[in-house]
Amino acid sequence: MATISSLGVGSGLDLTGLLDQLESAERLKLTPITKQQSVIESKISAFGRLQSSLTSLQAAVKKLATASTYQGQTSRISGSGVGVAVTSSAVPGSYQVQVTQLAQAHSLATTGVADKTAALGTGTLTITSGEEVLTIEVSAGSNSLEGIRDAINAKKGGVTASIVNDGSGTPWRLALTSKATGTEAAMTVSFDDGGSGGDQLNALLNPYDAATNSNGYKETAAAKDAQLTVNGLAITSQSNTVEGALQGVTLTVSATGDAQTLTVERDIASIKSAINSFVSAFNSLDGTTDSLTSYDADSGTAGTLLGDSTLRGVQSRLRQTVTGSLDEGTYRYLSDLGISLQLDGTLKVDDSKLTKALEGDLADVQALFVGTTDKPGLAARLSTSLTDILDSKGVISSAIEGLESRSEALDERYARMESSIAMTIERYRVQFSSLDTLIAQMNSTSTYLTQQFDAMKAMLGGS
Repeated sequence: MATISSLGVGSGLDLTGLLDQLESAERLKLTPITKQQSVIESKISAFGRLQSSLTSLQAAVKKLATASTYQGQTSRISGSGVGVAVTSSAVPGSYQVQVTQLAQAHSLATTGVADKTAALGTGTLTITSGEEVLTIEVSAGSNSLEGIRDAINAKKGGVTASIVNDGSGTPWRLALTSKATGTEAAMTVSFDDGGSGGDQLNALLNPYDAATNSNGYKETAAAKDAQLTVNGLAITSQSNTVEGALQGVTLTVSATGDAQTLTVERDIASIKSAINSFVSAFNSLDGTTDSLTSYDADSGTAGTLLGDSTLRGVQSRLRQTVTGSLDEGTYRYLSDLGISLQLDGTLKVDDSKLTKALEGDLADVQALFVGTTDKPGLAARLSTSLTDILDSKGVISSAIEGLESRSEALDERYARMESSIAMTIERYRVQFSSLDTLIAQMNSTSTYLTQQFDAMKAMLGGS
C-alpha cells in the first residue's frame, strides 16, 4: 500500500489539527522562561537608567570637588578698545586703565623702479630685526625686485617683504614690515655689493640720505610700543597684548582714549551655578529611583527595582554622604550653606543663605566641598562614592553582569526546551502517521471482507 503523505488522509481523522493542539500545549512550557527573560530585560534597562542618572550626578559633583571652581575671577571694563582676560591669580578690585599709544610694527619701503622683473645687481642684503639677523645673497637670476622679495620671504624670519605700486613713473617699491610690534623689533637694512658694481641696488637698499635727497629706503611706519597707565602708573609694552601690568590680568588694547574702569571680581555666579547643577542632578537621581521603586496599590503595579538590594545600598550610601559633616570648619554641613535634604528625599537651596556664604570667605566654602587630601570635603567624598559605584567592577556593573548571565542561561534553557518540544512533536507525528496507516489498512481490509461476504451471499442465494 502506498505511504500516507498527509496526516488524516488514510484514517479520515483530523490528526493535523490534533498535532497542532499538542504542539501549542507543549510550547506553554516556554512561557515561564519568556516571562523571566522579560523581567530580567526590564531590570537591565532600569539599571541602565540608574547608571545614567548617577553619571550625570558624578559630573556635577566632580566640579564641586575641584578647587579651581572656587578660584575663578570675572571682569568687566567700562569702555571699549581694551579686552580683558583674567586668571584665578587676579586680585579683585577696581582699576583705572588709559591707553595713550598702540604698539605698531616697523615698516620700510624703497624708492621705486620702473620694472619689478629687471635685474638690479648682486651683493649681500642684511636685515636686522630685534636680535634676528637675516642675510640674503642677491645673485644673478634672482636679483630683480620680485626675486629679492621672494628671497627675503623664503627665510621665514621676523620680516615680510612685499611689492607695492605707488602709481608713479617708477611705481614698483619693495616694502619691508616686521612681524612683531614694538621698538625692539625695529629693522635696519644694509647692502654690500662686494665690489660688483651694484649701484642700483646700493641706491635702493641703503638708507635714504636726506641731505643729498638720494635714493634709498625710507621709514613708512615707525616702530612703537604700547603705552598706557594703570591707576596712574605708566606701562610700556612691546605688543598690544599687555601681560604683567596687573597680576593675573591680560589686557589687549586696540584703541586709545579716555580712562576706563576695570573691575575684577570673584566669579560667584559660576560657583552658584555649579551648586545648583549638583542639586538638580541629585534631585533627578531621586526622581529616577522613586520611579524604579514605586508601588501603586490601586493597580498593584510595582517599580522594576522595588526591593532591590543594590539600589537600596546606593541610595543609603549617597544619602549618608550628603547628610554627613566635617569635623571642623566654618561650614560643616551642606545645610550651613542653605542646601537641605527634604522629607521627600530631594535637596532644596535657600538662595539668600547660599549667596551670603559665597559673598564671604570662599576658602571656607571650598573647605566644605573640597577639603584636603587628608580630610576630604563632602563633594570629594561623594565623588569617591560615585566612582566606586560606577566603576567597571562596582555594584551597578556587577548587578547588570549578573542579570546578563541569567539572561544567557535562560536563552540556553529556552533553546533546549524548544529542541525537546520539537522532538516530542516529531514523535507524535510518527505515531500519528503509523496510526493513520494502520486505520487505512484496517478500512481497506474491512472493505475487502465486506465485498467477499457480499459475493458469497450472492452465490449461496443463487443456488
